[in-house]
Amino acid sequence: MDSPQSSPDTESALPGFDYDPRTRVVFGSGCVQSVGPLTREYGGRRVLLVTDPGIEQAGHVERCLASLREQPVEVTIFRDVQPNPTTDDVARGLQVAQQQQIDFLIAVGGGSAMDCAKGINFLYTNGGRMQDYWGVGKATKAMLPMLAVPTTSGTGSEAQSFALIADADSHMKMACGDKKAACRAAILDPDLTISMPAGVTAATGIDAISHAVESHVTTRRNPISQLFSRRSWRLLVTGFPGVLADPRNVKARGAMLLGAHLAGAAIENSMLGATHALANPLTAHYEITHGLAIGLLLPHVVRYNSSVVGQLYGQLAADAGLCAADAPDASEQLARRLTQLIAAAGCPTSLKQCGVKADMLPTLAVDAAKQWTGTFNPRPVDAQSLEELYRCAYEPSPVSV
Repeated sequence: MDSPQSSPDTESALPGFDYDPRTRVVFGSGCVQSVGPLTREYGGRRVLLVTDPGIEQAGHVERCLASLREQPVEVTIFRDVQPNPTTDDVARGLQVAQQQQIDFLIAVGGGSAMDCAKGINFLYTNGGRMQDYWGVGKATKAMLPMLAVPTTSGTGSEAQSFALIADADSHMKMACGDKKAACRAAILDPDLTISMPAGVTAATGIDAISHAVESHVTTRRNPISQLFSRRSWRLLVTGFPGVLADPRNVKARGAMLLGAHLAGAAIENSMLGATHALANPLTAHYEITHGLAIGLLLPHVVRYNSSVVGQLYGQLAADAGLCAADAPDASEQLARRLTQLIAAAGCPTSLKQCGVKADMLPTLAVDAAKQWTGTFNPRPVDAQSLEELYRCAYEPSPVSV
């Protein structure tokens, strides 16, 4: 009998990875009722609930408070969170946290509430300014436990250990990451997402879709991140048309919410790429909503990357039922499907539509080249290539759309 030998097909061996899950996930209609018991389970007594007026007006905060009232906890609400939170928002929240001497955080809302809550956590526990934590792993002290209750299906921030906070002076977003900032639990209740306005549904949905597509191909991808990426993509590519057709479709809302979370988990393990590097300067200079900015660039980045990761894009195209994974034009079919989804949501498909000036493209490209996410793009990018991508998106040809 032959002695056991290692497989000669070494190229097919899975690459190594280090998967470190930190966030418990509770999913299902009505699971918002678990906010109180989970807060108590994780030792919360003096709670800062971070949200915004719109989320509070929709009744979602009250649903959390109803669960919290059944527990021996004190709750202070900080509702002064702006879209795309800045260092000023975090500073205001920090002041409230210090006054109340909190020991627990709950974020209720979209990515803005969760990012702001994480930012407050950084400064409350470790001191200094948000700028001190720009990058990864710069917090030296333990951070408070935090629950996230997302009411949008977009950022997947509840699955990530990063806070995206804009500098109040430069308006440039800072990615501040530390494993200690990860949420103890994410409460994913599809019922809370039904109240999203159509515009928010569209913008956050496009953002989630981009997370699935980009995380699948980055240079940091691994078997775990790609497992999340492909599962999230399958949920999102079917759920998104469903919520556009019927905003009260709870099944489609659930697919979007879970898909966005899994895409966020993929990002935590793989990072993002050139699409996000290109989108941030558009938000900084033109105040274009993040999801809309993403939608303007994503199809063109897919085409740009296709020569390097066309096989991976083929997997996504096949998962969406567009073609066989090894079809020669799989990347193009994927890019066109993305544009169709963006157009179906009533979102712009060209920079010109959004009032971006052609003579600003070189400046935008220089800013995009400074973005951290671009360093993980599977095909290298620089200011010149990023400017070309902006030009492709400025006034796309009919065949691109």
